[in-house]
Amino acid sequence: MSSSPVRVVLPAHLKNLARVQGEVEVRVPASPVTRAAVLDALEERFPVLRGTIRDRATGRRRAFVRFYACSRDLSNEPADAPLPAEVVAGDEPFLVVGAMAGG
Repeated sequence: MSSSPVRVVLPAHLKNLARVQGEVEVRVPASPVTRAAVLDALEERFPVLRGTIRDRATGRRRAFVRFYACSRDLSNEPADAPLPAEVVAGDEPFLVVGAMAGG
């Protein structure tokens, strides 16, 4: 079990959907703490977010969603790769970002 809650920053439209303000915290009952485990915990706490960040059937991230932590883009990392220690300790947030496209 993670010793500290993982801090998650959601984009504005998902905060509105989940009816939250600011960061949210989730406890991840798995070790190591991975992106998949954080998203599982997030969707467990906020069921309305199921299918918005990742596809319900495949578990793959949605095309216009990116993941960042500790100034690093983690979007293309494996979903089961351990998150940085600073995120696990609650010192740094895990960011879910809505990407923009166009020119």
